[in-house]
Amino acid sequence: MINAERIVRELDSRLDHAVTLVLYGRAALALAFPNAPDAIKHSLDVDAIIPMSLQTTFLGDEQFWNAQQLTNKVLHSDGLYITHLFEAKGVFLRRDWESEIVPVPLAGLRWLKLQRPATLDLVLTKMMRGNDPQDMADAKFLIEQGRITKAQLTEAFPQMQAFQFVELEDAFKRAKPLVLEMAFD
Repeated sequence: MINAERIVRELDSRLDHAVTLVLYGRAALALAFPNAPDAIKHSLDVDAIIPMSLQTTFLGDEQFWNAQQLTNKVLHSDGLYITHLFEAKGVFLRRDWESEIVPVPLAGLRWLKLQRPATLDLVLTKMMRGNDPQDMADAKFLIEQGRITKAQLTEAFPQMQAFQFVELEDAFKRAKPLVLEMAFD
C-alpha cells in the first residue's frame, strides 16, 4: 500500500461522518494516476485544499480535526502525516477550479470522499515553490498525463486567483517559463 493510501485509510477509520477531501500535491498524483512514478508514491504526507464553499463547515468540524490529529499520532513513528490543509485562496488555482473537481476513487473508504483539482489546476499548484526540481518533475508528469498545451496554460494563467504574497508571485515567475517549456505545442 502506498503512503498516501495508508494515511487516508487511517483517517477514514477515525471519522464518524462523511468528509470530502480535495487532495493535491503528491498524494493526489499517487492516488489518482496509477502510473505515477515511484518517487511520488513514497511521499510521506497528504495535502488537501479546503474549498472556499466548504470553509466554515470544514473549519468547524471538530471531530475531523480530532481524527486528523489521531491519524498523525498513530502514523508518527513511520514519518507519515496529514497536516497541510490549505484554504483554496492560498493555493495556485484558477478562480473556477471547483467546477472541474475530479473524483479520486479508492475502494473501501467508509467516510472519506476523495477528490482532486483538474490536471491543469494540479500543474498550477506545482508552481507554488517556483522552480523547485521535485515540483517541476511532478508538473512534467501531469502535463504529459493531461497532454496539456502551451495554449491551455497561457489561458489559465490570467484565470488564477490573486497571489496573496509577493513571494508567491515571484515563485510563479520562476516556474512559468519552465512549465511552458514542458507543455505541448
